[in-house]
Amino acid sequence: MHLRPEQLAAHLEKPLQPLYVLHGDDPLLTTEAGDLLRAAARRQGYTDRTVLVVTPSFRWDELFHAAGNLSLFGGRTLIDLRIPTGKPGRDGGEALVRFARELPAETVTLITLPEMDWRAKKAAWFAALVNAGVGIECNAPPLAQLPQWIGRRLAAQNQSASREALEFIALHVEGNLLAAHQEIQKLGLLYPAGELTLQQVSAAVLNVARYDIEDLKNALQTRDTARCVRTLEGLKAEEAAPPLVLWVLANEARSRMHRAALLHAARIDRIIKGLTRGDLWDEFLQLALRLTHAPR
Repeated sequence: MHLRPEQLAAHLEKPLQPLYVLHGDDPLLTTEAGDLLRAAARRQGYTDRTVLVVTPSFRWDELFHAAGNLSLFGGRTLIDLRIPTGKPGRDGGEALVRFARELPAETVTLITLPEMDWRAKKAAWFAALVNAGVGIECNAPPLAQLPQWIGRRLAAQNQSASREALEFIALHVEGNLLAAHQEIQKLGLLYPAGELTLQQVSAAVLNVARYDIEDLKNALQTRDTARCVRTLEGLKAEEAAPPLVLWVLANEARSRMHRAALLHAARIDRIIKGLTRGDLWDEFLQLALRLTHAPR
């Protein structure tokens, strides 16, 4: 069985399966999924927990010893096996295949792995584990789907925001789910339940910046070239997220239906993505000058 991270909570309302395999590229999602599983195990009476971390000196007999170690108090056991490298080695691979065939009774086993590439997923030990249990791939959503992910997280704390506001957060965090999680928590602390405005979101996300995105937006709208230059220099010095700076410049170009500026913004987008070479902040400056000097 395979589950997505967002399906796990509903799954854990039912009796636990004997084996779960967590793997993926995002540490936040992996940590959250592991925490949910451990909490569900406690609720369902798996009161004993054995944590095993696979290191170069790890002996695989320890896994089978933990599986056969009955609780003195009659409780059920959670085996929390962590393989940080995702490479159990030859002996470990054979041990895991054997373990998957002989899953112990009255025990839930949680195996945590890092991101597994296509070769690793074809390994006999990995296939044996996933086929015997529940696989949960904890990968960050693609950037195009990040606004929806943020929207679901806001809904969980009884808040919502417009698509524009969700995209604003997504651009600011540049695909980093932990950073997005922190911004969402901040919004929950700052504002009550209900719909958040773009102004509230941008104020909360950027309230630590000396030169913020609103300054750049206002400078562009008022055609204040000197202020635009100062603001871009400040944003560069504070290592502002380039996609967020481009978002403001491109929005201004779209609002004016300025075709030459939109083409310039598209070139900058390719530079950010590494598809074209160029001096990113110089390109930002040139685009800002183009917009502030454009005829009204």
